[in-house]
Amino acid sequence: MTPPFLTSPLLTAPNLVHGFFSRAGGVSTGVYTSLNVGVGSNDRPDDVKENRRRCAEKLGCAPDRLVTNYQVHSSDIVTVDAPWRGAPAKADGLVTKARGLALGVLAADCMAWLFADPEAGVIAAAHAGWRGALAGVLENTVAAMESLGANRSDIRATLGPCLRQSNFEVGLDLVEAFTEKFNDAERFFAPGKSAEKRQLDLAGFGAWRLRQSGVQHIDDLRLCTLAAPETYFSYRASKQRAETDYGRNLSAIAFSD
Repeated sequence: MTPPFLTSPLLTAPNLVHGFFSRAGGVSTGVYTSLNVGVGSNDRPDDVKENRRRCAEKLGCAPDRLVTNYQVHSSDIVTVDAPWRGAPAKADGLVTKARGLALGVLAADCMAWLFADPEAGVIAAAHAGWRGALAGVLENTVAAMESLGANRSDIRATLGPCLRQSNFEVGLDLVEAFTEKFNDAERFFAPGKSAEKRQLDLAGFGAWRLRQSGVQHIDDLRLCTLAAPETYFSYRASKQRAETDYGRNLSAIAFSD
């Protein structure tokens, strides 16, 4: 079975390939069934390697040219033009103009954003949990693309499956953290099940930050990882099941050679 993936019409352009992969189509077993691409998990390394190879093949690139970061919930972005020679960078965004290099994001509830300016030939991928989103990882991704020649008004951005507001329960401390930095961020918090809880619309917040950065073309697959744990890896679902670990979903984009 080859890994299925979803695509966005917004990221359809000549020589541009991308995919938001589910957990189907891989070789991993147990809690990692089946397309776990997370090298940071406790899955069998050979299984993760084979899963990543399958994803790379679907994207039309060599396995070693599927590039992902060591994600740390930061606002840091790295520009790459070749596969890592050693350990991957500790960062949460990737930008390139290189052909045949797939930029990937690993996520299991966090936002996975894919970006492209087809006219300038610049692509990017960004991992954004609430920490990274609040710190500015999306704004920094746009700035990094611009530094390679992208035009903000031409950048296209699509959000893949992630944790959605109806399932994203947070405490009042997060409301305070967001509103301290952005006065009008309270609109992204809905009432919770109790007075001490709120429901965070992180996807809406991320789209807002991109629009504020000059990105006009935004798509959202509007899928929730926690609502579909058999289809997508979800950190919160794994905690609810008292599982000891969890897999990661891949979202990736590349310009073909």
